[in-house]
Amino acid sequence: MKKLESTLLNMALVLTSVSLVAGALLGYMNQLTAEPIRIVEANTLSSGIKKVILGGAEGELTLTKVDTVLNDKGKVDFVIYSTADASGKPLGTAVQRSENGFGGPLTVLTGFDDKGTILGYEVLKHSETPGLGAKAGEWFRNKGNIIGRNPSTPLKVSKDNGDVDAITASTITSRAFLKAVNASYNHLFVERNANSGATTTKE
Repeated sequence: MKKLESTLLNMALVLTSVSLVAGALLGYMNQLTAEPIRIVEANTLSSGIKKVILGGAEGELTLTKVDTVLNDKGKVDFVIYSTADASGKPLGTAVQRSENGFGGPLTVLTGFDDKGTILGYEVLKHSETPGLGAKAGEWFRNKGNIIGRNPSTPLKVSKDNGDVDAITASTITSRAFLKAVNASYNHLFVERNANSGATTTKE
């Protein structure tokens, strides 16, 4: 087989060919993994809503309404999930909100009763450091427990003159987590009431 002459044109052709093949393979792999990822995310959300409303207790719930709230740039600010039991009695509302943590966006789902008391929470997504910021999934149920609290007075870590214990060596993550919870409460129980439903939403 004749060796390909090392010219600028030949090198460009080889690099282009390699790039096209690599791009095609990446596109194919993306198609293969997109649906499984979507299913996992949907199951995580469904399980999370049940956890933050029922707090681990046995019982069934149904979604009665889902509102997607957009900011002025057209990006998602909040996703609000209204729930009810089998008889149609409201059980609580779960609010999804993302804030920037130490490693990137931290997505928190917080469950509230009709008075604004926190029923539970679930960290849906994060890019925090394993063993440090990643502890947010359990920390605020235990040492920095916020379950049963009402954020009508915003929740703050002790370094910010609050009374919530921050995750050890992860103050930035802790602040982002509490910011997401406070924002969710504020939108659901303060802004919505003030605007009388005028907030831009999409079913």
